[in-house]
Amino acid sequence: MADRTSLREYQRELSARLQAAGNVRVASKVGLQVAGQHWLVDLRDAGEVIPVPAITPVPLTRPWFKGVASIRGNLVSVIDFGAFLGAGAAGGGEQSRLLLLSERFRMGSALLVDRSLGLRSDEQLSERPRADRAAPWVRAEYDDALGHTWRELDLAQLAQDPEFLNVGA
Repeated sequence: MADRTSLREYQRELSARLQAAGNVRVASKVGLQVAGQHWLVDLRDAGEVIPVPAITPVPLTRPWFKGVASIRGNLVSVIDFGAFLGAGAAGGGEQSRLLLLSERFRMGSALLVDRSLGLRSDEQLSERPRADRAAPWVRAEYDDALGHTWRELDLAQLAQDPEFLNVGA
């Protein structure tokens, strides 16, 4: 059987090889669509982006807490990020994905999103002033050439947010 490499390991190895090859700019953020909004997550903060497995609901939790899922034998709590934002629940279609938080956060959590939009680099985005009402876990806001607004999610801040941590109803 061939050696299996996780997506995270593959991304790290590829990034290291490209940077070693010279002045190559590597995309450093993954783009996500959540309730019609465009979000960015730094690749160092993301574990993996995977198809949505079966999710077991947990009673007496907030509506945005979808439940738990088994990912390679580990239980992971699943948060519907669109519902958490108050922007509407994830569609749950074929394109829906789970964004696993990096193991460095030691949370065993994943965000349910409508779809992954691929990798983005800083050269594709121009920073704009952050909205005054933006949550503390919104690191920055950007515009792209197509006129879309992107918000960069600071997963470290989100993982410490009292509202995010309080899943009980």
